[in-house]
Amino acid sequence: MLRRSDTHDYTGKCFYLVTMTVEGRRPLLGVLTGRVEARPGAADAPAVDLSPLGQAVSEAWEAISSHYPQVAVIAQQVMPDHFHGILFFRESTDGLHLGHVIRGFKAATNRAYRELFPSSCAASIGVPRPSSCAATLSQPTIEGRKGPGLLWSKGYNDRILYNYYQLDRWKAYLRDNPRRLLVKHQHPEFFRVQRNLQYAELSFSAIGNRFLLDYPVKLQVQCSRRLTLEALEQKKADLLSAAAQGAVLVSPAISPGEKAIMRAAFDAGYPLIILQENGFTDLAKPGGARFDACARGQLLLLAPWEHHNERLVIRRDQCLQLNEMARRICE
Repeated sequence: MLRRSDTHDYTGKCFYLVTMTVEGRRPLLGVLTGRVEARPGAADAPAVDLSPLGQAVSEAWEAISSHYPQVAVIAQQVMPDHFHGILFFRESTDGLHLGHVIRGFKAATNRAYRELFPSSCAASIGVPRPSSCAATLSQPTIEGRKGPGLLWSKGYNDRILYNYYQLDRWKAYLRDNPRRLLVKHQHPEFFRVQRNLQYAELSFSAIGNRFLLDYPVKLQVQCSRRLTLEALEQKKADLLSAAAQGAVLVSPAISPGEKAIMRAAFDAGYPLIILQENGFTDLAKPGGARFDACARGQLLLLAPWEHHNERLVIRRDQCLQLNEMARRICE
């Protein structure tokens, strides 16, 4: 998603998580190594062994602060075919915005790409890495230029830090990227967005273990907000007992009671089908603990509607529709 916020001031003080992809998703920046099971910090922990071009990309990102002193480089993660980085604009920048910084970064790394691969796409083994890639950061962008010599796909994705606690989550996400990619390589069927998945005369986009739909016992988790605490605890105990015997719990997890039951089942490792209001982009993947749950085949995410970038509050009619879909899935 090459999204921008229409209401955000990109020249103001702010943290950004920036993602950009190599044109054609070519794995030019490095090679994925390690084992999924290895502990973080171990010699065989998942990592990316950077190519000369990947090293040049890393150096160019670290050099951003030397060209733009009001911008701090917080973190980065070079992946074989894409890049993540976190920047902090320390103060209002009087006209300098995030797009200027990214254009300079792209100009520098595009120059390194053309020097390392003079025939554009042909691999050039043994070509020396450019010694001063970072020195070109403040040169004009070439992003819109036609023809060969462009490393990156057009545009980039940025995420804005709205709550400070997100920063640690962003850093952890970047560090965990190599492991997550290894997991996806081992279980590609659980991380590919499935379109037009038909079930119970309904159509969904889906991520995760679609075979959970074939389980013989599926139970809907639906809890009225008027339930007493005692009644809710009894319902939770009954549903968790059924899940321990192999039932799949199905819910959009909207009310506090539904969220509590689904969270308890998730933490216990029981299989779940979760319906959600927002759909999936083509490259969407679950975040956090849901990612590992998908890798274990424990989770299926279903979305009946298209994806949107806006932060929307779910409407009452959508809540009713999602609960009705959960009921039909369980019949």
